[in-house]
Amino acid sequence: MLRRPRRNRKSQGIRDMVEETRLSVKDFIFPLFLIDGVNQKVEVASMPGIYRLSLDLMLQEIEECLALGIKAFDIFPAYTEVKKDKFATESYNPDTFYLKAIHKIKTTFPEVVVMTDVAMDPYSSDGHDGLVKDGKILNDETLEILGKMSLAQAQAGADILGPSDMMDGRVGYIRNILDQHGYIDVSIMSYTAKYASAFYGPFRDALDSAPKMGDKKTYQMDPANYYEALIEAELDTEEGADFLMVKPALAYLDVIRLLKDNSNLPIAAYNVSGEYAMIKASAQRGWLDGERAMLESLLSIKRAGANVILSYFAKEFALLEK
Repeated sequence: MLRRPRRNRKSQGIRDMVEETRLSVKDFIFPLFLIDGVNQKVEVASMPGIYRLSLDLMLQEIEECLALGIKAFDIFPAYTEVKKDKFATESYNPDTFYLKAIHKIKTTFPEVVVMTDVAMDPYSSDGHDGLVKDGKILNDETLEILGKMSLAQAQAGADILGPSDMMDGRVGYIRNILDQHGYIDVSIMSYTAKYASAFYGPFRDALDSAPKMGDKKTYQMDPANYYEALIEAELDTEEGADFLMVKPALAYLDVIRLLKDNSNLPIAAYNVSGEYAMIKASAQRGWLDGERAMLESLLSIKRAGANVILSYFAKEFALLEK
């Protein structure tokens, strides 16, 4: 045999030289859960090792992550029911703890990239990403609320806004609002292909943001659909998105590759809470090697074409790299 592929696998040194895909701590955005108060640290029961943190402890966490090379964070707020209403008015209240935290993080660590979530569900008494009327999710009426929310987050110091609501036209609406008020440098990472997935359960536990009625299938994408993602990507690009995101990641690696092959924009992938929880739960039971499963999963997302990976494994990966 003249060709023996195993020759390029015979030692770790050679395998390292010829590996086609390489993960770096620079690839990651680390999602963090913020709660009001002081010295508050509450583990998310369905996400072992992940905590809801008050601002003082989140600043400590960010400092630790910076020392490990993680420079980007996606901050998600968890609000109590008393702060929620039908119109998500708390989302653009200048005195709300989330906006104050964004400002504090950016002034304390100017070098970090702060990404924020743009959607109604953390603030909505209905638990939906859009305004609810007679059991229907209203699209155009929701855009006005998202615009107010986006402007407030930009004013607080956000570097990247993440519209996760899947309302039609929201990227263009938000881009216009930002530009009209002088925030031309604030980026938009659109949740372009966000699927109506079963893998979001632990995240909704963390934020207590599950829908109070119905589901999100009228606005999030059908898991059966593939080419529809190209429609969403084309629209988001035309409307001014700076990144295109696929969510979840592991069950939609083919969609990540589809967008990578059909767009010149950076592609992000969200390695979601359920994907994290499956590996953690299996590892705790001794059913698989958690570290190897984590690395293999993250590598598959990068190999599929993601330039940016949002993952709850970010800090764990960075610790391994040290």
